[in-house]
Amino acid sequence: MKLPQIIQGGMGVGVSGYLLARAVALSGGLGTVSGVVAPHILAHILQQGDPGGHYRRALSAFPFQSIAHNVFAKYFVEGGIPSETAYRTIPVFSLRLPRELVELTLCANFALVWLAKEGHNYPISINYLEKIQIPHLYSFFGAMLAGVNVVTMGAGIPFQVPSILDAFAQGQSANYRVAIEGSPGEAVFMEFDPEKFFDEKLPPLKRPAFLPIVSSDSLAKILLKKAKGTTIEGFVVELPTAGGHNAGPRGTPKRFNDQGEPLYGEADRVDFEELKKLGLPFWIGGSLGSSEGLAEALSLGAVGIQAGSIFALADESGLESKQKSHIRRQGYLGDLRVITSQWSPTGFPFKVVALPGTTSEDAVYQARKRICSMSYLITPFRRPDGIITSRCSAEPEKKFIHKGGDIKDTLGKRCLCQGLLASVGLGNPDEPQIFTLGDDVSFLRKLMADKNAAYTAADAMIYLTRGKQGE
Repeated sequence: MKLPQIIQGGMGVGVSGYLLARAVALSGGLGTVSGVVAPHILAHILQQGDPGGHYRRALSAFPFQSIAHNVFAKYFVEGGIPSETAYRTIPVFSLRLPRELVELTLCANFALVWLAKEGHNYPISINYLEKIQIPHLYSFFGAMLAGVNVVTMGAGIPFQVPSILDAFAQGQSANYRVAIEGSPGEAVFMEFDPEKFFDEKLPPLKRPAFLPIVSSDSLAKILLKKAKGTTIEGFVVELPTAGGHNAGPRGTPKRFNDQGEPLYGEADRVDFEELKKLGLPFWIGGSLGSSEGLAEALSLGAVGIQAGSIFALADESGLESKQKSHIRRQGYLGDLRVITSQWSPTGFPFKVVALPGTTSEDAVYQARKRICSMSYLITPFRRPDGIITSRCSAEPEKKFIHKGGDIKDTLGKRCLCQGLLASVGLGNPDEPQIFTLGDDVSFLRKLMADKNAAYTAADAMIYLTRGKQGE
């Protein structure tokens, strides 16, 4: 399968939804849905009454209807819950998952991919964060049931993924080794045997291509070495200016500017000549969102680019419409500021849009009651009594310290799970939003006629491949 020159980034929580991925695919790019927090996306939309019936349509296509019925019966609310009502609580991820959460995860990933692929045969990708390890097995399998064509993954070293995709495609069980903080040699595995779980004959599954997201040629080499005979079809190389989570600067000591943002230098440059020697296709992401950027990537040996921000601000993205218009306006006027923050519980730098009323403002962050109710960015660790549990540096400080955490690790940490979900209109009442973009939004001046204009994913694809429309 030859993949397109343009890969749409898998952004945020629900920003890269099925509408955007489908629009990009129909315009000639690799459309990508974000699989991050997929269970909450499905559960919350069902509780909103599933306007338009799209997710109910996807659930009706799920191969194991008893499971789809369980999810529907548990979360669907006819007409939707009142606007100021909190969503029903969903079980949190841990090393001992209730069947209810596994079923929801399978159906959610299936639904996102199925809807993105509905009505066409163009390739669709799904994106995950390696850091969120516990749901991976069920997420992959759900996406594969829907025929996902590509899996991309960053925010970690995803060396386990190729063999898992192989196993599922062959109808076998698979496991995922979960990192335990403070015990690097300890082996704790999540296991999933689909045939045993469904207790039915499995449909034939096609193995998706795997494109790990890397920040250096050395990491690409490590992943190929660890693959041990399994297949990696290529790489997405993200530069420090890309949106979302970034790799931290290499070398010691780490350097920061006056605002506490990490400074990148010579040690962080990618050696594209070394990458070319690996003999696999690669795409470059980070401030290359233009036809000139595409040409530059091609000159470096890439087969194309990954573009995120330009699609995040397109009409079809999942961003809440009022804030999306505001961000576009500020970007068009040159007044938009993107912070490379240290606010993510993952420990990775995280790009955040500075916007009034969001947790990018310190006053809003301080006023929000700290709570960890979704637990996707947890860190598993072993207590002195031998029990494995987890903590999140964005949870209440006293709770984090009681679990053996260091108070310094909580400073400034934002709840990305809740904030990003709120940014796409799926958050609980009064939950402040948080938005992420890459550094470069210069494309807005080319795509928008004025500060109040808008554009579609198809417009973005034309701009990326041919320059400004009409040229």
